[in-house]
Amino acid sequence: MTTPKPGSILLGTTQPAVLRDWYRKALAPEHKGEGPIDLGGFLLVIEERDDVGPKTGEPGRVILNFHVDNFDEVEEQLRAAGVDWIVPAEDRPPGRFATFADPDGNYLQIIQFKRNV
Repeated sequence: MTTPKPGSILLGTTQPAVLRDWYRKALAPEHKGEGPIDLGGFLLVIEERDDVGPKTGEPGRVILNFHVDNFDEVEEQLRAAGVDWIVPAEDRPPGRFATFADPDGNYLQIIQFKRNV
């Protein structure tokens, strides 16, 4: 049996230009064009939809996690982009975490897991 590999996620929104600009600024400043945004080999597709509201109703239901090697560097990049922090950086037993939201209220996290020594 073959296990499919996730390759992309679709974010439905009422404001695709705003969301696309935010994701470029916060997470992919080198991205150009209107197509999917490459987030380290995982594609983000942003599409205008009429079956969603302007804000997500349950932002904690699905959280997009970004595993990072240099937490402080990525946190600074996100601060410079002006992200809305939901949970500021904190150390937890498995590593360092921080949660932030996009303009539609979707939650995202950066995580630097501890390495087993």
